[in-house]
Amino acid sequence: MTLSFDPRAKATTLYHGEFRPMFIGGKWVAAQSGQEMQALNPATGEVLATVPRGGAADVDAAVAAARAAFEGPWSKFSPYERQCVLLRIADLFETHWEELSVSDTLDMGLPITRTLANRRRVIGMLRFYGGMATALHGEAIDNSIPGEIVSFTRREPVGVVGAIIPWNAPTAASIWKIAPALATGCTIVLKPSEEASLTPLLIARLMQEAGVPDGVVNIVTGTGAEAGARLAEHPDVNKIVFTGSTLTGQAIARAGVTNLKRVSLELGGKSPIIVCRDADIDKAVPVAAMAVFVHSGQICIAGSRLFVAREIHDEFVRRVAEFAGRLRIGHGIEAETEIGPLINARQAGKVEGYIKAGSDEGAKLVAGGSRLTGALYDGGNFIAPTVFGAVSDKMTIAREEIFGPVISAMPFDTLDEAVARANATPYGLAAGIFTTHLGTAHKLARRIKAGSIWVNMYHAIDPAVPFGGMKMSGYGREGGIEHLHEYLETKSVWIQTD
Repeated sequence: MTLSFDPRAKATTLYHGEFRPMFIGGKWVAAQSGQEMQALNPATGEVLATVPRGGAADVDAAVAAARAAFEGPWSKFSPYERQCVLLRIADLFETHWEELSVSDTLDMGLPITRTLANRRRVIGMLRFYGGMATALHGEAIDNSIPGEIVSFTRREPVGVVGAIIPWNAPTAASIWKIAPALATGCTIVLKPSEEASLTPLLIARLMQEAGVPDGVVNIVTGTGAEAGARLAEHPDVNKIVFTGSTLTGQAIARAGVTNLKRVSLELGGKSPIIVCRDADIDKAVPVAAMAVFVHSGQICIAGSRLFVAREIHDEFVRRVAEFAGRLRIGHGIEAETEIGPLINARQAGKVEGYIKAGSDEGAKLVAGGSRLTGALYDGGNFIAPTVFGAVSDKMTIAREEIFGPVISAMPFDTLDEAVARANATPYGLAAGIFTTHLGTAHKLARRIKAGSIWVNMYHAIDPAVPFGGMKMSGYGREGGIEHLHEYLETKSVWIQTD
């Protein structure tokens, strides 16, 4: 792919191992403990920068700043003024998009062509929520109480929001939390992943430049066990919103009980893809493959359980394996790279363990399955896109979320069987269906238990469309008007007029 700029040249201007402070109450600060963490490039292992290792005291300071802003200057902003702030942020993102994209690629490995391609989604979110800021309203309700009594509802901001995001999409995840908070009049404390904190700090700089008042947006860097845990349990946080693993989400839900704060969770998945015998194979193969491989499998919606009608199973799996073998693997900063590294050596080791388990339990390795070595991959965490055939539903690779580039392919004979097996998981985040029959698409979409169903496509996410999970994949929605309601309280007002 030909780019309009040189990503490597821009990368040299971003990070040089220097210290990058966090953002609390409009000020750039170190951790009160003085501790720091290294931000590593997952493609090379080099130190990009150091950031504060914030702890409970830093979270307390950020929450206090958010509370002061919520009850002070920010409360006086009209919906129109909040809209103007969000639109100014969107304009700044337009100007600095190359910088944000390169930062994401360096910090967490996603190929530059894909971080650049997130432009429409991220800036679209800012403008969507900016538009919605002036469209929030309550309702006048006819009641049945005797007399002249008027009843209506008001929508009011919930207050201070604590947001905890993963490392696999720092720009998009940050804005998906911050933008609805600003649109509704809330303030926010964002705790990015310790594996990818640099882009959220760039975002804080743009927020400040856009005129967001001090304390409305705060970024606290640190570990989940220290900063994240304190934010989740903090008694002055009114809502916690989290994207990440199911295990951590359960801990956050328990912590939220301390003050009965609202909790929204977007958690893990083991998403099925069902390829019907009438599917357009030419179109389905690359989409089904990239449903997992697009970010080396490091996406919660990865369609890692591939159910294929027996009549076309062998051909389809063979072609997916051939597609996997043609993917260009390398440093994300290179324009020709299609698959980048895993986030760190620990995650790469975990994925290698799953690949070994697949082979040990009798699955057939059809493609990939190896850690990549050699000069191009020195210091990085690269695993070849992997396809397993002859997988049974009881195998570890078919049951557990791998968060790596691993597909488990399985044949099915009837649609009833495919639905039953697709639903036989504690997760319910997403699913894919490939069929040329409209009736089949509707029937399967109705029966599959997942929050998002894609037919003859995958990965589509739009600001106006709700996104979220069922079962152990969490609760609450991001996107659409439902998302904004997550940040609002409904107040009922009664007025006797006679």
